[in-house]
Amino acid sequence: MNDSSSNPEIDTFTASSALVAIAQQHLSDVLRIAFEHSAAEKAVVVFDSRSELAVTLTAAYRHCLPHAHFIDFDHSTPEQVLAEFADLAAKDLVVLVQSTHFRLEAFRIRVELFKRSLKVIEHPHLGRMPGAEVAYYIDSLAYDPSYYRDVGHALKAKIDAAPHGLIDSGAGNQLIFATPFESAKLNIGDYRQMNNTGGQFPLGEVFTEAADLDLVNGRVRIFIFGDTRFRVNRPTTPITLIIEKSQVIDVIDSTPEFDTMLAMIRADEGGVVWVRELGLGMNRAFSFARTVSDIGSYERMCGIHLSLGMKHGIYAKPHIKRGEGKYHIDVFAITESVQFGDDVVYRDGQWVV
Repeated sequence: MNDSSSNPEIDTFTASSALVAIAQQHLSDVLRIAFEHSAAEKAVVVFDSRSELAVTLTAAYRHCLPHAHFIDFDHSTPEQVLAEFADLAAKDLVVLVQSTHFRLEAFRIRVELFKRSLKVIEHPHLGRMPGAEVAYYIDSLAYDPSYYRDVGHALKAKIDAAPHGLIDSGAGNQLIFATPFESAKLNIGDYRQMNNTGGQFPLGEVFTEAADLDLVNGRVRIFIFGDTRFRVNRPTTPITLIIEKSQVIDVIDSTPEFDTMLAMIRADEGGVVWVRELGLGMNRAFSFARTVSDIGSYERMCGIHLSLGMKHGIYAKPHIKRGEGKYHIDVFAITESVQFGDDVVYRDGQWVV
């Protein structure tokens, strides 16, 4: 079974024992602290072997979950996989180790598993991260509860109370939020007050949005954007976005790839490029210099990212319905500092709350 339209020959990948050992330690912490998983609960790991990172994580999970049932997605039918899920009870665990993204016809895997009150760890698009990026991704799985929980909740408190905010991109470029913010959401491995346990890994993000999009104005320099293939694209020179009322009205030092992405958004979203999500990445394994190619993983990078496009499924606006729009494309800001109210919460490449 393969989730791509073609059926390419699958290469043979091996796992470094040293990287497996590091991944095992990190995932043991995640399972014990964040998921509170015990041997009394069942676990199912669905995996493929189409990338080095998938093979490495699968080997680590075999050590962490010796009693789990492991299912090779490429050598199973949809019925076999769904039958394994059907045998689980609430609070049992499902782990998805995916070089691409598993498809089971109309079955929306994570959504349906959450409906059954199952815990879910999802590792998608691992095949996008080869070579040195394997070690970077494994480092990103480290779980420090005192950092993620203390800093994450402190950032949420600052955001929720702030009357305004500011991102300083250096060289005189500031993006000013002359508005309070929507109630911040957390992805920090603290599920104690949440309906669902788990989600897409790696962890490490607090995100919000301006309460009034008309009051977001200024300039921001970006050093990476997600391209049309959902991969990290790093231009030679940072791109400056000029923003009025949360819309990109001009671009300085653009590239053909970035222009293509902006044209795509404008063509499908009424000629406008909205700036919506304000994401505060917390994962210290990723930085300005230390990157991985998968934009969904790099989104947790310790710093600021914004979304371009109308789509944002969490927050609704009077003129934009929740989930309306086709695009939500992450761009990553050069960040000298971040302020909520009069409080500086980010400087020198780290959160300082």
